Amino acid sequence: MITNDIVGKLWNLCNILKDDGVTYHQYVTELTYLLFLKMAKETGTEDQLPEAYRWTDLEMRAAPDRLEFYKIMLIHLGTHGSSLVNEIFANDSSFIKKPATLSTLVKEIDKLDWCSVQREDRKIQSCLKPR
Repeated sequence: MITNDIVGKLWNLCNILKDDGVTYHQYVTELTYLLFLKMAKETGTEDQLPEAYRWTDLEMRAAPDRLEFYKIMLIHLGTHGSSLVNEIFANDSSFIKKPATLSTLVKEIDKLDWCSVQREDRKIQSCLKPR
């Protein structure tokens, strides 16, 4: 998967968040949290995250319960795990309102092949500036 494909898919996810009432700055933050969790799994660095608060734990939650778990997860990650994880998630919360929105995001992010674009992540970030 090339960078342009990833960027297009991320913009589609931004539209899903926008439909849930999430603003531009909020959806960049929401995607950052989810991508961080997914990348920790893919890069083998999940040991920096507390057990039971990792990508797979979020992914495996039943759809109706996933949003509530995600909100608890963000709070927990701000106070547990490595100091880097604590800094990233300090005082964080989610602006997502509908469980279906989070479920769609998790499903679609899980489909993305991040390993193929790891070296181009800055390019992806710059492409997500407001259109």
